[in-house]
Amino acid sequence: MKPATLPADFTATFAERQHKALLVHDRLCAEYGAPFRFFSTKDPLSEIISSLLSHRTKNADSHRAYQQLRAAFPTWAEVRDAPTAEIEAAISPATWPEQKAPRIQAILRAVSQRCGGPCDLEMLADMPIPEARAWLEELPGVGPKTSAAVLLFSSLRRPAMPVDSHHHRVAQRLGLIGPKVGEAAAHPQLAALLPPDWTAQQVYDHHEALMFHGQKCCYFHTPACGRCVVLDQCPFGQARVK
Repeated sequence: MKPATLPADFTATFAERQHKALLVHDRLCAEYGAPFRFFSTKDPLSEIISSLLSHRTKNADSHRAYQQLRAAFPTWAEVRDAPTAEIEAAISPATWPEQKAPRIQAILRAVSQRCGGPCDLEMLADMPIPEARAWLEELPGVGPKTSAAVLLFSSLRRPAMPVDSHHHRVAQRLGLIGPKVGEAAAHPQLAALLPPDWTAQQVYDHHEALMFHGQKCCYFHTPACGRCVVLDQCPFGQARVK
């Protein structure tokens, strides 16, 4: 196989990309065993903190950091008001605890201020999804990926689609988005390709299937294009196997 770069020509119509997205969805869901079980049952505020801890951190380490934080400080109000050094120590298994500790407290202070006191963010269940995401993205350090993850992964189970690095890489190589579209900009573009009446489970399956494909086949280095079940849809892979 020879190396390949992302296709520079991006001329597919929206309808063509939408058709491809749904075809890819069906194949990858079949390949990886959808429907997938939701991995989290956290309330939305807890999901924000968990998402922050998971940034650039292995799952086992971010889970340990979260559990240590909750064991040391049973309520989010206690986390908000504790000395920052104590929060940093509690989340030490996560990467960059010296940055994440003050960020966590800033988020909790902002939530308390905007809600007028303790708040579990359950009110997001009654907001239109764009409004709920905009509310979340006004919090310190919360961007499109985290806002979507909070709505979808938490107990809210809202059909908002996060795009992680694996999902983004697979989508870009398939030509669902252009070669210069970054992760943040990819969120609305990839969400627009999905049927608007999809349930949270369907959106979750789509995200997980593309993420699994990035983890198990469409690697960043040396992707296994020869065994890819969507190779016939992928200009990047087709250029590699010629």
